[in-house]
Formats: sequence, C-alpha cells, structure tokens
Amino acid sequence: MARGADLIREARLRAGLTQAELAAISGTQRGLISRWEAGAVSPTIDNFFEIIEACGFELPSKLVPRDASHDRQLDKNRLLSPERRAERLLGKLERARKRG
Repeated sequence: MARGADLIREARLRAGLTQAELAAISGTQRGLISRWEAGAVSPTIDNFFEIIEACGFELPSKLVPRDASHDRQLDKNRLLSPERRAERLLGKLERARKRG
C-alpha cells in the first residue's frame, strides 16, 4: 500500500509546488511538509486530505468491508514501487475527475 508520505510528495510534485509553496498554500510550516514527505512524522488524516487538496487533487476514500478475492491484486500492487503506485492512483483519480 502506498504510504501517505509518498502520496503527499507525488501530489506536490505533480502540482509543480515546492515544499515552501505548499506550506504557504496550506497554512503549515515547510519543515513539517518535509518531515511528512520523509515519513519522519505522519500527518493526521485531516491534514493528509487537506494537503492533497491544497495540491489541487482529491483523494476520495470510504471504508468498505474487505474482500479477500482482491488479495492477488493487492500482492501484485505491493511489488510496484511507491512512486509507481502513487502514479497509478493519481492517474485514476485524474481520469475520474475528467469524467465528472
């Protein structure tokens, strides 16, 4: 599963923002953005979604019962690098946003 740190960094880079710019937009400190991206500390779930939105993306989420039939796909996804997983996820989100 992609880590929040990887998703934050990927969203920031895709938005073309520096850590300082993202900090200014989101009302947080650049050092905190840096620590989140490094995985040194984890943002709260609220901060995580706010940072993704500040980059111009949405990360829809919902809790659903786990379906064991998806284990093989999860195993395949775990073999991908965090960057590739984030790229695939953000690509799916972008396509869904364009559809509307």
